Amino acid sequence: MELHNNLKFSRAIAPAAAVTDNTAFVSQILDTQNFADNELIIAAGALADADATFTLLVEEGNAANLSDNAAVDDADLLGTESGSSFTFADDNLVKKIGYKGKKRYIRATITPANNTGNAFFAAVWAQGGARKTPQA
Repeated sequence: MELHNNLKFSRAIAPAAAVTDNTAFVSQILDTQNFADNELIIAAGALADADATFTLLVEEGNAANLSDNAAVDDADLLGTESGSSFTFADDNLVKKIGYKGKKRYIRATITPANNTGNAFFAAVWAQGGARKTPQA
């Protein structure tokens, strides 16, 4: 099976100017309807602070605005939130975490701590296992 026409990618956290504080980054909400496979890919660039950490949280719900959000149970993740979190030492690395739960909507939050230097990263949602072929 060819890959190109069987995956859908959506913006999760857009590339932006470096941040120098501890403001949380909240992803776009992903609609998992029609897809069996849902993955968050985080790409880190330069992380200048010498002791910063970046903690990942994945939430789920059935309301389109996630007003019913709850943290995803570990059993519904492929990988772990701690394994997909990162530190100042993870310059230019890529992390991923998958979702196999039953809720329709998910989002991710990356929360920095001790960040006083420049931090560059972005994230995308990748979806596969579509019941119908994804639209371009």
